[in-house]
Amino acid sequence: MTPQAPLGPHYSPFTTGGGLVFVSGQLPLRPGRDTSLADAPFQDQAAQALRNLKDVLESAGTGPAHVLRTTVYLSDIADWGEVDRAYREFFGDVRPARTVVPTGPLHFGFRIEIDAIALAGFDTD
Repeated sequence: MTPQAPLGPHYSPFTTGGGLVFVSGQLPLRPGRDTSLADAPFQDQAAQALRNLKDVLESAGTGPAHVLRTTVYLSDIADWGEVDRAYREFFGDVRPARTVVPTGPLHFGFRIEIDAIALAGFDTD
């Protein structure tokens, strides 16, 4: 669906319905390169997951300014402060509803995954 964001083997990066875009969980995978950021600092993982979220939103014809809600999954709740910093930097003045869920281990040993619901049919920002 988008050359920038990694594709899941058995699911879509996003789907639409009822005027909304539902973005699948985005891990800190670097598309087109070595995908292992599992040993990278948390801030690098968070930034990559958010870049992937932006790429998927844009491929769906919307953007971060139209995100209504996110869920952030953390393998370690101690990363909450870094999530806030990265989230603020990414969304700026946009303040979507958010849930942060401590999960224990995530796939590939990553420390963050983020999904989103956005309004559909808007130009990207």
